[in-house]
Amino acid sequence: MTTKFLINVVGPTAIGKTKLAIAIAQHFDTEIISSDSRQFYKEMQIGTAVPSTEELNTVPHHFIQFKSIFDPYSVGDFEQDALYRLEKLFAKKKIVILVGGSGLYINAVTKGLDKFPKMAPEIRKDLNTRLEVEGIESLQKQLKRLDSPYYSKVDLENPHRLVRALEVCIGTGKPYSSFLKGKDQERSFSTIQVGLQADRKVIYDRIDKRVDLMMEEGLLEEARSLHRYKEENALQTVGYKELFNYFEGIWELDFAISEIKKNTRRFAKRQLTWFRKDESILWFPYNCDVHEVIESLKDKMKSSNG
Repeated sequence: MTTKFLINVVGPTAIGKTKLAIAIAQHFDTEIISSDSRQFYKEMQIGTAVPSTEELNTVPHHFIQFKSIFDPYSVGDFEQDALYRLEKLFAKKKIVILVGGSGLYINAVTKGLDKFPKMAPEIRKDLNTRLEVEGIESLQKQLKRLDSPYYSKVDLENPHRLVRALEVCIGTGKPYSSFLKGKDQERSFSTIQVGLQADRKVIYDRIDKRVDLMMEEGLLEEARSLHRYKEENALQTVGYKELFNYFEGIWELDFAISEIKKNTRRFAKRQLTWFRKDESILWFPYNCDVHEVIESLKDKMKSSNG
């Protein structure tokens, strides 16, 4: 029986994942599933670097701007929805492409998630309010007190991870780490991962240029239209939070833009730290010849099929 393959394109933000994923999808005549959790929301287009209309029309994409920022949507919801969509796609395709830089959402599809009890939404709202009022240090200290094993390994600068862990600790009265099974779930397909990489200076330069382009394309106006909804969980993200501070007179516009660049660079660094732990990823230079990637994928699939 021929194996079904999910080709997963990863790498830091602004590295060129969309372009490579489209080229691979065109070669194999298949479709793309986005695992970029920031691109799920239809109100957030410019600030999340959603693929252009031309790119979206070149190859069928799934899970791009299909939710509203007002719709609750968790990584667990995405796992279920993506697996259902993959089942449908694999019924007619041997290969499907997954692309994005959200490591947790990628793992949800390829490896499965740890199962957590459902939490009352008020807990997360309260934690997000505390994050805004008291700062990230307050959450860090609480996590250290409630779950020191997880505190010792989590990215302490990632507010989403801190909020999620504390949400479970508070809601269940048990450490978040006690729910982590560390065992991958079986999937009906094989995953091949390809990653794009570059020198840090190149990545940072591409990020700075992308932010400048976003501002030219209307990010300021997009953020202004969303400012009144700033408490929504989807908007607790780089590119919007900084401009909200500008609208509220806390920062000058030039400083807000520089903070977007700085925080995006930090995000890219966290992405690289996440992906470099995975030894199965086939790494290529960001400016590589796509045919080189495709030939490597063919060889990998051939060896996997024996």
